[in-house]
Amino acid sequence: MSKLAVCPAIVLCNPRDRGNEMASNSTRSSHEPSLLLDVDAAVKQRYAAAARQADPALCCPIDYDRQYLEVLPAELIERDYGCGDPSRYVRPGETVLDLGSGGGKICYIASQVVGPQGRVIGVDCNDEMLTLARRFQDEVSASIGHRNVEFRKGRIQDLALDLEAFESYLADHPIQTSSDWLDAQAAADAQRRQSPLIADNSIDVIVSNCVLNLVSERDRRQLFEEMARVLKPGGRAVISDITCDEPPPESLKSDPQLWSGCISGAFVEDEFLQAFERAGFYGIEILVRQEKPWAVIGGIEFRSVTVQAFRADDGPCLDYQQAVIYRGPWKSVTDETGHVFQRGVRTAVCKQRFGIYTQAPYLADMLPIEPNQPVADEAAQPMDCRKAQVRSPSETKGAAVGLTLMPGEGDCCGDSGCC
Repeated sequence: MSKLAVCPAIVLCNPRDRGNEMASNSTRSSHEPSLLLDVDAAVKQRYAAAARQADPALCCPIDYDRQYLEVLPAELIERDYGCGDPSRYVRPGETVLDLGSGGGKICYIASQVVGPQGRVIGVDCNDEMLTLARRFQDEVSASIGHRNVEFRKGRIQDLALDLEAFESYLADHPIQTSSDWLDAQAAADAQRRQSPLIADNSIDVIVSNCVLNLVSERDRRQLFEEMARVLKPGGRAVISDITCDEPPPESLKSDPQLWSGCISGAFVEDEFLQAFERAGFYGIEILVRQEKPWAVIGGIEFRSVTVQAFRADDGPCLDYQQAVIYRGPWKSVTDETGHVFQRGVRTAVCKQRFGIYTQAPYLADMLPIEPNQPVADEAAQPMDCRKAQVRSPSETKGAAVGLTLMPGEGDCCGDSGCC
């Protein structure tokens, strides 16, 4: 493993001094109109410049597997900005979507991991970054022996609108009146429906490296809903981003430099996880959390985390006489939908949830109980498995109720024989 892109943290050694400065700003702002920051403009300007010349304040220490870096031009490595490496969680053959792909480094790493049977799509709205990423497609493809990466122009909070296609429309239909503007809005909506930038249920895994915090707060609900829309049922998001242990005050949020530098827009740690939950994700967990903060401003700690979350299937709840047993060690656990599992208790679940609990990330925690006789599809009944009903052994045993099997006649220790 090679540690690259090690950049200095924005750490104020005396947070009290910064706190006094922030308090002064807060007092001043209470008597003046609030500064309205155009987040998109600040981010666009900062990252356009960073595509032309390296900006060392835009990155954290990151460990990358050197074998995937050998084929990358030095310019891509130098102008890579991130806080983690979500590409290490990508698997061969998958379709990968990189949100805010920038210069394309994570895409080109993922391209090698997924192999020729896989596919990688990078989405960014910054023209300079897209130009940088696309410049090396032929070179990298020749080095790895296959071409499976493409870069598309779009906003990560609106993965349906293909900005390059929309720009073509605007070139033919310039906006000069309010009617033109309304027509353009209607054309954009039609494009989202008919030829979305990223189709519904088309992605195996979404990755992103220190980009979600750059999206303005007003667009964040849509951002997470878009991730859920494009993922296949059971697909996952693996997101590296900057979080903070306390909410940033308005004095930080109105600083364009700190917002574009991944500070002002940082998610509060628990709220970051809650945003996935609100969008319908399950199995949400912190895979990596930076031990020491990357930056401390006014006593607020900012650090990198990598979070994984899975997209649920919205199918019906049908009873196939299945159950799961929670292994422990906790006395009980509750999932995102309110299902409660008591340790060691056969808990009735529908077929949909049974499939979820017997795969990652729950597989190590749950024991699956299938019925002796499979339930036919036409015989399955609707159920509300959120009531945490106990599944009677007689239900799963079915016709085997009353069967007598003497010691030595059953499965004691598997193929190795009786213990």
